[in-house]
Amino acid sequence: MSRKIAVPAPVNEPVLGYAPGSPERKELKEKLDRMASQVVDIPLIIGGDEIRTGDTDTVVMPHRHGHVLAKFHKAGPEEIRRAIEAAREAWREWAFWPWEDRVAVFLRAAELLSGPWRQVLNAATMLGQSKTAHQAEIDSACEVIDFFRFNAYFAQAIYEDQPVSSRGVWNWMEYRPLEGFVYAITPFNFTAIGANLPSSPALMGNVVVWKPARTALLSGYYTYKLLEAAGLPPGVINFITGSSSEITRQILSHPDFAGVHFTGSTPVFNSMWKVVGENVGRYRNYPRLVGETGGKDFILAHPSADPEALVTAILRGGFEYQGQKCSAASRLYLPEGLWGEIRDPLIRQTEGIAVGDVRDFRNFMGAVIDKPAFDKIMGYIERARSSADAEILAGGTGDDSQGYFIRPTLIQARKPDIESMCDEIFGPVVTLYVYPDHQWSEILKVVDQTGIYALTGSIFARDRKAILEATAALRYAAGNFYINDKPTGAVVGQQPFGGARASGTNDKAGSKLNLLRWVSARSVKETFAPPQDYRYPFLEEA
Repeated sequence: MSRKIAVPAPVNEPVLGYAPGSPERKELKEKLDRMASQVVDIPLIIGGDEIRTGDTDTVVMPHRHGHVLAKFHKAGPEEIRRAIEAAREAWREWAFWPWEDRVAVFLRAAELLSGPWRQVLNAATMLGQSKTAHQAEIDSACEVIDFFRFNAYFAQAIYEDQPVSSRGVWNWMEYRPLEGFVYAITPFNFTAIGANLPSSPALMGNVVVWKPARTALLSGYYTYKLLEAAGLPPGVINFITGSSSEITRQILSHPDFAGVHFTGSTPVFNSMWKVVGENVGRYRNYPRLVGETGGKDFILAHPSADPEALVTAILRGGFEYQGQKCSAASRLYLPEGLWGEIRDPLIRQTEGIAVGDVRDFRNFMGAVIDKPAFDKIMGYIERARSSADAEILAGGTGDDSQGYFIRPTLIQARKPDIESMCDEIFGPVVTLYVYPDHQWSEILKVVDQTGIYALTGSIFARDRKAILEATAALRYAAGNFYINDKPTGAVVGQQPFGGARASGTNDKAGSKLNLLRWVSARSVKETFAPPQDYRYPFLEEA
């Protein structure tokens, strides 16, 4: 008897509150204590085998950088080659699995994460990436679960999208995985990106070599172990770390390189694109290049904006997770009249933000990820401090003696094109420019033309005409555009995420559009009663 298989309709995972006395708070606290007392030995995982090379380095807590959480093994040229070969070997079977069986692996992973694995990934993310309980919950629990469930649902929609058939003919579309392997490169700032970038191509039948950021290896390792527990076959995703340049060089020179799924800096993605172009003649197919890169995200306020909502959006959008979100608000445009009203409360609340060890749930912010990030961010702050075109209104200090802590910093720019209004800083630094109330139309042009990025942005206004004008003028300034809300917090299935210009290829993670990049369609036509004579009726004599 035939049956129609339907993926369960996805619903976004509820966000747990971790309020005092709640069971989830107690469980997470216990998991944090247990995991902080361990030093995990993180191997390479190639073809399902754990490989320990002996060439090791350490993972530390950013907020207590003297505390070692793990040691990890680095891949050399031989291990990189083995990872590629393991992926190619796994492709022979995985690429031909029924789609519903591939989907089942990730749906099971979602259920495991919603239950017994939830606090494992949350605690690993808090300890290794210095996220608060709330920031970990929305990332390493809810968003990862949402990616697995919604991507399964989107995959079904793709497979069900079929052409029409005329009489006597059956037309159908086969959505094949790419011929080769995909290279997934994931950043430190979102465990969910670490989960999605290798898993979304794998869901569509591809095989993957996954290189997570070394500063997110703890959560990355547990993400892999979650997928393994869910039944992911060996070799479908291969987990390696080591020299980024060596891994990338070897992968991008392989004839079976089929695509890259990347989140990281614009210069790195640009350099990869260049290498792919130079090597294009050696590949079996044209590789798919999918990337989400930098951002210099804005909040623009109209004179009619709600003051309290605006202040809250600035504080949450700019300083949650230490401003280390691709979508974090880092440039503000405020009208003079409104600035006079919100200046003091904004400064006061910024100065009141608690910064420290994320295991203390009273802290709103943790540490920035590592020493290079700390030095880079403090460099921007010090240059602003010495500039005649800038004034530090709040924060502006840092302390890396025990953890990489930087106070949330507000800078007022006297010109709209100073360094901190244009450069991606990736830290808790928000720069604001105050414009005359009557120059609303002019400031729209400034917002659109400042910098090279177009990732996220938001506008605040109660005047509907102003909203209409800004939405049109800023049509290409942000791939994710928010009206009367902060420019962060995109939810899978609700606000598919990605930007254009120097912010990436805008392939919209959290939607069907992204999954379409990981298939190569084949059109199939079957004719049931083929013609028996080459001649057409028009050839007959009248």
